[in-house]
Amino acid sequence: MKIVYLVGSLAEQSINRGLSEAVKSVAPEGMELVEVPIGSLPLYNRDLDTNYPQVAKDLKAAIEDADGVILFTPEYNRMYSSALANAIEWSSRPWGSMSLAGKPVAAIGASPSGIGTASAQQHLRSTLAFFGAKVMGQPEAYIDANKAELTSDGTVNEDAAKVLTNWVNAFGSFVEANKA
Repeated sequence: MKIVYLVGSLAEQSINRGLSEAVKSVAPEGMELVEVPIGSLPLYNRDLDTNYPQVAKDLKAAIEDADGVILFTPEYNRMYSSALANAIEWSSRPWGSMSLAGKPVAAIGASPSGIGTASAQQHLRSTLAFFGAKVMGQPEAYIDANKAELTSDGTVNEDAAKVLTNWVNAFGSFVEANKA
């Protein structure tokens, strides 16, 4: 099973990049997680719809070729990041070619607060519904980076590892049940 993932933080020492590494380390056998970088995407501009940049074509192809998609989102001002929003916009264009349509998708995120990206994930899920993505509703995972002892290299404590193992296994089952 091939799962592509996008990390919504462009920060070098991103805890959400660390979270992606932690999830990769507990993913079940047979699940391949591959990052699709989004930092080099230009800001979406419909003037480019007729001359799509290669990096945007690569993003769309990676999503379309995957069995499922994980979106690792930070929470900035109670919403998901502009970098992630930009990637989602590129994936939905040109009009009528929404790469996330019908695709099993899950959102997860970490923050240094007790709310752990709950608001950002809720906002992201409502956006994904517009694109017709098959969004995993349960289990949810809002990771408090401090309690999880999450580092930018993906180290977490035992309790957090259990939560992430349960979450990624559930996503694997969700993908199997919802393959396009």
